[in-house]
Amino acid sequence: MNPAEADDGYAGAVPGAPAGPLLRPQSLLLAFLGDHILQKGPLCVYSGSVIDVLGRVGIGEQAVRSTLTRMVNRGLLRRQRHGRRMYFGLTPHATRILHDGHARVWRTGAVNDDWNGSWTLLSFSLPEDWKRQRHALRSRLAWAGFGPLYSGLWIAPGDVDVSEIVAELGIAAHVKIFHARADTTTDIDVMIRDTWDLETIAARYTAFERRWITHVGDRSGDPLSTHLRLVAEWLGTIRTDPRLPARHLPADWPARSAEELFRRVADRTSEAAHRVSADLLETAPLASA
Repeated sequence: MNPAEADDGYAGAVPGAPAGPLLRPQSLLLAFLGDHILQKGPLCVYSGSVIDVLGRVGIGEQAVRSTLTRMVNRGLLRRQRHGRRMYFGLTPHATRILHDGHARVWRTGAVNDDWNGSWTLLSFSLPEDWKRQRHALRSRLAWAGFGPLYSGLWIAPGDVDVSEIVAELGIAAHVKIFHARADTTTDIDVMIRDTWDLETIAARYTAFERRWITHVGDRSGDPLSTHLRLVAEWLGTIRTDPRLPARHLPADWPARSAEELFRRVADRTSEAAHRVSADLLETAPLASA
């Protein structure tokens, strides 16, 4: 999920949940769909099921309905009627976002131990009145691991394929992309500190770990609510982490221990959360668009 997909509503407080950021209903719903629908094929979900699920994390029915409408308007969901009931299914755009987020959470990991020494550089110069495209480009680049080396020149560790981003935004004529290695005269540690706000990134991991450490052995509470908030908050935590080379980060970089904690709580809650979800969800095959 990339930062441009956030919405502007907030979840209410949930009894027994760790104190932390108030998560957006759209973020929670995308996390739920990514965990419980994405891998099951082209399905749509009854709106009443969505209301039941998000109600477990403190979101009221009206807020859920407003979120569903906004997500349809943003091209993330599409409606499908079955009799008198309304169902919602993922669009291809949302499916791509969720596959990307799923890979980032469960396969890529938060710590970059296997950096090959290469960098991807993207230079852009957009027309002055392209404010929307500029904002979208920066948001997408940040999710892809880029940081602003200089104005109009962004850099990311590794060989990053940004062709899809450039094509979707229609900015190919205004972008130049290079893959390179730093010269020995370049102090990579200094470059990283100048390009990315390491203190803020580290603080997010530390805060996540502080909030969730008490849940490692806690089997009380609703497993679906706990798992959903855990995954949504972890996605929010890693969203702004460019996965910088571990060898150029402080020895006590907190991403590793935070990710270990995330996986321990996720492993403890996943099976029970899926059982609860199976009881709550009413789905139907998603018709071809």
